[in-house]
Amino acid sequence: MPEAIWKEQDMIDGKRVDAMVAILRTTGCWWSRSKGCTMCGYNLSSMDSITGDDLLSQLEAVAERYGDEAFVKVYTSGSFLDPNEVPMDVRERVYSMFKGAGRLLVESRPEFVTPENLEDAPSNLCMALGMESSSDVVLSTMVRKGFTVADHLRAVDVLQKRGIPIRNYLLLKPMYMSEMEAMEDVLASVRFCAHYSEDISINPINVQKDTDVERLWRRGEYRPPYLWSLVEVLRQAKDVTDKRVFSSPSGGGSQRGVHNCGECDRKVLEAVERFSFSQDLGDLEGLDCPCRREWEMTARMEDLIGTSVDVQRYLSDWTTY
Repeated sequence: MPEAIWKEQDMIDGKRVDAMVAILRTTGCWWSRSKGCTMCGYNLSSMDSITGDDLLSQLEAVAERYGDEAFVKVYTSGSFLDPNEVPMDVRERVYSMFKGAGRLLVESRPEFVTPENLEDAPSNLCMALGMESSSDVVLSTMVRKGFTVADHLRAVDVLQKRGIPIRNYLLLKPMYMSEMEAMEDVLASVRFCAHYSEDISINPINVQKDTDVERLWRRGEYRPPYLWSLVEVLRQAKDVTDKRVFSSPSGGGSQRGVHNCGECDRKVLEAVERFSFSQDLGDLEGLDCPCRREWEMTARMEDLIGTSVDVQRYLSDWTTY
């Protein structure tokens, strides 16, 4: 069976449409076997024993759930274009199954985005690229992504020549980053990629199991971003680009995901969802909570003392003595 299948909504050409998401269980991302990204735990759901026939069987389960949604997303734990992870016949089956959809979104690392791997690409294909940051320093030391900005841009060039739209994923608050640094980095990345992206997804870190980020988080040396930081990034991003900038936070409102105090989280997440479809800054107005002052104080304190640890956690521990 696939790792997961669910229904949601997305956008095509400015219109809100029904979408189906399928995550195939594969042999996994090759990079995770080498070094792996600091925040990614998706390799835990991978299995070395998965074969091409297994993937075709998973696709049959996906087909049974497909209800002619206009937007279809087929993900793996690595790269859809990696032939060692998704064999050519499986890739062609996906293209055939969803040739009638308005948009078929898949994701790949840049090393697999080549003219040869895109020879059979259907006209409805859209490519998601996990750029994460436009800074090589961030990519190498904080995310350990295993590629450079130049590698990413080479893939962009290949996709543009084929006329394939690009959805860019940007990471909000990699490890070792303060709240303020994280906001500045993701906004710089929005500026960098806006001109060649169809849309941009802001992905706040969700602390996944058995990752470097989790190890820091358990020691109180990392806190996932505040929802207030996400709101501020979305607000400022609209001054940078007229492209759609949105967020669908994984684990939002939990201690492992982007969160505030717990009292206002649901309200803020609902506002983020409304904005993600409307692109109307009015949907982000009128949000307030006493914890907003905590966020502002924390961001200033982190910059003042030059730290990215969970300041509020240490302050709370100190006040118990």
